This record gives sequence, structure tokens and C-alpha cells, in this order.
Amino acid sequence: MDREPKQDRSRATRLRLLEATIDCLATQGWAATTVSVVAEQAGVSRGAAQHHFPTREDLITAALEFMFDGRMAEIRQEAVGLPLGPGRTEAVVSRMVEYFTGPLFRAALQVWTAAAADDALRQRVVPLEAKFGRVAHRVTVELLGADDTDPVAHRLVQATLDLARGLGLADVLTDDSVRRSHVIRQWAVTLDAVLGQPAVS
Repeated sequence: MDREPKQDRSRATRLRLLEATIDCLATQGWAATTVSVVAEQAGVSRGAAQHHFPTREDLITAALEFMFDGRMAEIRQEAVGLPLGPGRTEAVVSRMVEYFTGPLFRAALQVWTAAAADDALRQRVVPLEAKFGRVAHRVTVELLGADDTDPVAHRLVQATLDLARGLGLADVLTDDSVRRSHVIRQWAVTLDAVLGQPAVS
């Protein structure tokens, strides 16, 4: 009888740690995101944190993977409310750009920067980044209704993600939302012209 509540508590603790890690990375940066700081923010003991995640790298990579998977699932669910016909492409591009301008991207950016100077961390991050790229590409293909076997369509979807990442970087230090909206609209027109989707109104 006690096992299920215990498992529930364990899952809840793990979830709090993962969410606190993303928040710390996004708001305080890599250096400040230690196991102790995350545990305190999550309201759990350091020992409890280390029970779930023995090392800082375990904690951070698990948090990024958890939040990425959750965000991609949300984007798929939100697809139900996307317009059909005119306006859909712009709405899809906007969703992907929102991912790259949100707290997860800011958190990931902290980790990618640290990994550039840390071989051990880089070995953990590179496969994770490759997975993120594959899944984001697949989701974008699904939402656009693109034919990914067509080399031009494949490259355009990849360019969409590269554009979204670049717009995310531009938004890190200053609010770039006004310019970003114009870029998104123009890119949607370009995609529609090449992919044969209805024009954005």
C-alpha cells in the first residue's frame, strides 16, 4: 500500500528537480546551476537530489531531455488548434521560433556554451543535440505537411529550424519580437511559394 505513494513522491521530487534545473540555467546561468542550488530551489535536500542524479551532468542533461520532450509533445498537441489553409505555415514557423526563444533554449544555450570548453560534457551533449535536431525536424515536417523525401523540402525545413535558432539567439540580450514577427511572416511566404502551400493572407 505504501509503495505507490512512495513512487509518487519520488516522481514528484524528480520533476521538481528537473524543472528547477531548467529555471536555474535559464535565469542564473551555467556556473550558478549547481546541485545544491537546484536542490534548494526545488525544496529538496542535496542528498535527495543526488539520489536521483548522482552528478551535476546527470541532472542537467536529464533536465534538458525531459523539457525538450515535453515541449515537442506540447507543440504536437497545439497543432490541433493551428489554422488550415492560409496562415498555417506562419503559425507553424511561429511555434518553432517560440521554442527557440523560450526558457528551454536559454537553458540549453548555457549548457552548449559550457560544453564547448569541456570535453566530458561535450560528449554527453552532442548526442543529445543530435536527438533534439532530429525530433524538431520531424515535428516541423509533420506540422508543415512537407514531403521530407524531397531534397528541397528537407533543406527548407532544416533552414526553418536554423532560422528559428538564429532568431532565438537574437532575442537573448534584447527584445527582438517586432523584427522577428516580420521575418517569420516573410519566411512563411517563401515556404508556401516553394512547398506549394496556400499563401499566407
